[in-house]
Amino acid sequence: MVASWLLIPAVVITLILGIGIGYQIRNIIMSRKIQRAEKDAAEILTNASTKQKEILLEAKEESIKIKAEAESEIRARRSELNRQERRLAQKEENVERKNEALDRRERAIATKEKEAEKIRTQLDELKNKQVQQLELISGMSTSEAKEYLLNIVEAETRSDLAQRIREVESILKDEADQKAREIVSFAIQRCASDVAQETTVSTITLPSDDMKGRLIGREGRNIRSLENATGVDLIVDDTPEAVTISCFDPIRREVARIALEKLILDGRIHPARIEEVVSKAKEDVETAIQAEGEQAAYKAGVVGLHPEVIKQLGRLKYRFSYGQNVLTHSIEVSQLSAMIASELGADVNICRTAGLLHDIGKGADQEVEGPHAAIGADIIRRWSKSPEITEAVAAHHGETETMSIYAFIVSAADAISSSRPGARRESVDQHLKRLEALENVALSFPGVEKSFAIQAGREVRIMVKPEEIDDLASARLAREIVKSIEDTLEYPGQIKVTVIRETRSIDYAK
Repeated sequence: MVASWLLIPAVVITLILGIGIGYQIRNIIMSRKIQRAEKDAAEILTNASTKQKEILLEAKEESIKIKAEAESEIRARRSELNRQERRLAQKEENVERKNEALDRRERAIATKEKEAEKIRTQLDELKNKQVQQLELISGMSTSEAKEYLLNIVEAETRSDLAQRIREVESILKDEADQKAREIVSFAIQRCASDVAQETTVSTITLPSDDMKGRLIGREGRNIRSLENATGVDLIVDDTPEAVTISCFDPIRREVARIALEKLILDGRIHPARIEEVVSKAKEDVETAIQAEGEQAAYKAGVVGLHPEVIKQLGRLKYRFSYGQNVLTHSIEVSQLSAMIASELGADVNICRTAGLLHDIGKGADQEVEGPHAAIGADIIRRWSKSPEITEAVAAHHGETETMSIYAFIVSAADAISSSRPGARRESVDQHLKRLEALENVALSFPGVEKSFAIQAGREVRIMVKPEEIDDLASARLAREIVKSIEDTLEYPGQIKVTVIRETRSIDYAK
């Protein structure tokens, strides 16, 4: 126990000594660190001072360099300014010299103008003297002489002017004819049409000759009832097993044909049955007319027509003009009008519709008075809202004063369809009368000696008296005859008028 209590002071003393020694060691270490830090700070200060000196030197050198460059630029600019000043001074000298030269030129021009004015005055005096002398010599005043010269010049140039007009007209006509031929030939090539065949009779085949007696009936009552109900003539002759229906109205003839076929097929033939069958046949024809109108509109490519217009159009199936079926002709005109319009850049739909409806008035011209073009225009105006189509239909025969481009196109297509080979038939008497009328129109003009209609009325050649008609009058005469033909005659296509003036000089050697 005594030993343990003795150890405690020793341990405490040891601890105190350890602490004191540790404190001393720490102070030694700290002093060394402080010395090292002071040494590093001194070195940093030394280095900073050296770096500062280097920076100052560099800045001084840079400032010297910038100053030198600035002085060099100033010297260059000063030199450039000096050059520009010299150039401006030289330009000022040049401008002064030019101003002096202009002043000298203006003074010279003013002097020359005074001299020219003096000369002009002298020339006017000489001219007046010469005019007075000429008036004394010629016995005419200045205005009279001028009028005389103008008359001479006008007389000399009139012939040249007329010749020039003829040449220009000839060139333009050739170009227009060539273009028209191309358009018309192109349209005709694309359009295939039938040859005209007109008939006013229909033949019904009978199953036996006994049927003729049944059709005639007791004392002819059946045939009279059929003729009264249909308005046709039934021809019962010696032709075996056949009856002929004759009528100029194709609709009546069609009604009679359908009624006869039904009566023959049914076998019951008496007046009451005839009236019943005829009534049913009329209904069938009306239905066929409507169907034909719709079919024609479909073939022509026309849509949106009013049912009444389609009905009037279908009636044209039973109308003929010079042997040409009017409905077939209308479809053909519609196709030709569309082709011509496409070549000319016009509205194809308007021309197609106007071409199809241009003769629609022929379906009602027996019921309404007036030309078929005006009747057709009234029908279209009543059931359609297109003024272009109405005007084209009304004017396609030139019966109105104003004609639109659509009327011209439809009129041309109508002429092509009517005048092509095989389109229409014309009797010999009508043909001869038309040729005679052409010749008489030409003979009605003074100075015409002979007139000949040739090429089936396509050309008229006129011989004139050379002592009465000169070259200029021949051209005027041709135009006047053409105008008279257009105003007084109806003809398909066009007619060429050729005026021939022949002068013969005869002498004899003795």
